[in-house]
Amino acid sequence: MSLPLEGLSAIVTGAGRGLGRAEALELARLGAAVVVNDYGQPGRDGSGPASAGPAQEVAEEIRAAGGRAVAHTGDVSDFPQARALVEAAVSAFGKLDVLVNNAGILRDRMVFSMTEDEWDAVIRVHLKGHFNTIRFAAAHWRERSKAAGAAVYGRIVNTSSEAFLAGSAGQPNYAAAKGGIVGLTTSTALALAKYGVTANAICPRARTRMTEDVFAGLRRPEEGLDPLAPEHVAPLVGYLASPAAARVNGQLLVVHGGMVAVIERPRVRARFDSERETFTYDELDALLTPHYADRPPGETFAAAEVLGLGRG
Repeated sequence: MSLPLEGLSAIVTGAGRGLGRAEALELARLGAAVVVNDYGQPGRDGSGPASAGPAQEVAEEIRAAGGRAVAHTGDVSDFPQARALVEAAVSAFGKLDVLVNNAGILRDRMVFSMTEDEWDAVIRVHLKGHFNTIRFAAAHWRERSKAAGAAVYGRIVNTSSEAFLAGSAGQPNYAAAKGGIVGLTTSTALALAKYGVTANAICPRARTRMTEDVFAGLRRPEEGLDPLAPEHVAPLVGYLASPAAARVNGQLLVVHGGMVAVIERPRVRARFDSERETFTYDELDALLTPHYADRPPGETFAAAEVLGLGRG
């Protein structure tokens, strides 16, 4: 019996720990050959010296289980190193079929005290890092499609966050990057569909080094799998990477604790039309102020509608 990803090759970025590790192991379990990418810095803020250890350990774990894997320790936020990552997959396995973008860092601070470097670093690793790898993977698939005169196989799974959906007061850089990743995903999905490539984004909720503060008050169960274990997220990534998900494109999915929610595109909640050639301040005041009169001060539309999702 063949495995769903047998004969396919994949890149997983940020795969030395946490979610990326669980995703790389799952893709390998489903039959894919995996390039395990991780820059290996010890600090979740991107501090400390780079290390080959995390990527090499996960690659060895895959090989020990009978799978195929190579380690790559490049920095995905660096354009040439992202190119080298895609080239490494093609060199090792003959082609690239699946790209899972997971690498990221945190530099949390309130917007009124955030430094320029704290903003730039998070945008660079998350948003630019996603773009960099997609850019070279997309070029690979386009060239193969043109050479074959037909669509090829390509899957992109990007990592967004509920911080983008519901807001996160101390993470303006992170929330902005994760929102940008959704926009990048939908644009990429439209651009690459004709080549046989799909692009989707997930918002995972999991207990990792990145989220240890967020979930500090939620204890792990004494028995059974932690509802916040990364292993709850990895199967969805495996599915989105598979042939079965050929019709899933440009989608955003929230996943955690045995739950998957498909998020709709924003819809119009209310519409107001001017009775004149254009609105005046007084007319807008008369229409919009009553519309929001029942909302508590400071409440956002997303917080009320998204935070109640699921069993996490």
